[in-house]
Amino acid sequence: MSHHQDEKNLRELQSKLWDIADTLRGKMNADEFRDYCLGFIFYKYLSEKFVRYADKVLAEDNLKYDGLTTAHPDYQAILDEIKKDTVESLGYFLPPSALFHSFALRVKNDPEGKGQGFILEDLGNTLREIEQSTLGTDSADDFSNLFEDLDLTSSKLGNSAQAKNELIGKVLLHLDKLSFNLADANSDILGDAYEYLIGKFASGAGKKAGEFYTPQPVSTLLAKLVTTSKIKLKNVYDPTCGSGSLLLRVKKEAASVGKIYGQEMNPTTYNLARMNMILHGVHYADFEIVQDDTLEHPQHTHLRFDAIVANPPFSAKWSANPLFNNDERFSQYGRLAPSGKADMAFVQHMYYHLAEDGTMAVLLPHGILFRGAAEGHIRQYLIEKLNCIDAVIGLPANIFYGTSIPTCVLVLKKCRKDNDKILFIDASHEFEKVKTQNLLLAEHIDKIADCYNDRASIEKYSHLASLDEVKSNDYNLNIPRYVDTFEPEDEIDLDTVANELVALESKIESVDQTIAGFCLELGIAMPFSVRGESK
Repeated sequence: MSHHQDEKNLRELQSKLWDIADTLRGKMNADEFRDYCLGFIFYKYLSEKFVRYADKVLAEDNLKYDGLTTAHPDYQAILDEIKKDTVESLGYFLPPSALFHSFALRVKNDPEGKGQGFILEDLGNTLREIEQSTLGTDSADDFSNLFEDLDLTSSKLGNSAQAKNELIGKVLLHLDKLSFNLADANSDILGDAYEYLIGKFASGAGKKAGEFYTPQPVSTLLAKLVTTSKIKLKNVYDPTCGSGSLLLRVKKEAASVGKIYGQEMNPTTYNLARMNMILHGVHYADFEIVQDDTLEHPQHTHLRFDAIVANPPFSAKWSANPLFNNDERFSQYGRLAPSGKADMAFVQHMYYHLAEDGTMAVLLPHGILFRGAAEGHIRQYLIEKLNCIDAVIGLPANIFYGTSIPTCVLVLKKCRKDNDKILFIDASHEFEKVKTQNLLLAEHIDKIADCYNDRASIEKYSHLASLDEVKSNDYNLNIPRYVDTFEPEDEIDLDTVANELVALESKIESVDQTIAGFCLELGIAMPFSVRGESK
């Protein structure tokens, strides 16, 4: 399939999925209908993927999985064999009666939902059974409580069981008409459409959106930065992974990634990240996403990573418990990040987990570059003692959902090749204005990545600063100290301006005299004075 056709199919699928989301839009806020819509898309994906795999297993017997019924003499034996195979291969199991299409048929054949068309209870049981089919298996952690946010009893779906059933049935029928084209092994159209929907929901979620979604252009930039010197990665890690978009973008930019690791505190977002991984075709054995507070309860303490990316919550609160002075992540610095601003604590956490030849890129508010006290002390230690800051990149304002503040990217390495200089890039003025948002286009991203890769000094854009220069600025990394983007205004010739004013005054006097003549002819009073006299 051509790239052009892929793009066309993607746009069509995006449009259709968003139209289906509109079915729920009037009933609840963006956060809530996101959970239902993405959850049902994921359920349909699991069903189609399962049927496709099971049909291959049954091909020798000329059987189709979704056509199996209890009337078949070997029905249970076939299901037992399929379950044994699929739980190991796919990580889960679905009987024919629990397939997405089976529920859509029940709704279609009984549109009023008075008989088999009433699906709420059975659908809820099916979603729980998908999770339970993995108990005691290697995929259990990846499917545990995965559908807990799809509350089919919620009053937000309707005031009665019948009303809820009608709304859910409508969504299933619309989704059932769509083909996800899972047979096209070379296309990630569904995954891209899913990312598109996550972004659309984020744009409507206001300030909360920053908790779970990094805009795709920003994700692409960070992914490029951590893969410039190494494209085959043993692993990649995001300590505040949200919906997992950053991790998936690194996987897309890299030639290969052995395993994906992430941690996320919010349970709903944690579920979304796991769905996102599976829906993008990441095998359950190839990712490990865990739910907990990264700073207070890190879950990957024994691991070191080739690439680390993150968009932590800006200036979040954390305990800054004195006991952390003995934590290996923070102990060498002698100071803890302030409890009201955890930005630097995330940097320390990430650096601790970085492999010797790894690269990390983290999005942060600009305050991290110049704030003093404990943050200033830690920043100086990073530069003077560890010499690990490779680049500081300023991004435009208003590129994130829910906040308009400008942000920066810190790139850190443990073994820097250019270890006596820090590259500063001011990319804050290069963006495309799209309605109320500023957007990084591909050319903006490529320019930043190329500049970082070449470590180039470009007038009014980038500067390669020596460590002595940084030291002379008291380890302040504020970008305008290093990259001068000042544009002088054109000089004004005062003699020319004076002559223009004299000529203008003469023209005004001439016009006044003409108007005075007209007023005299018409026999009316002058509305103004000419040469100081009343006319």
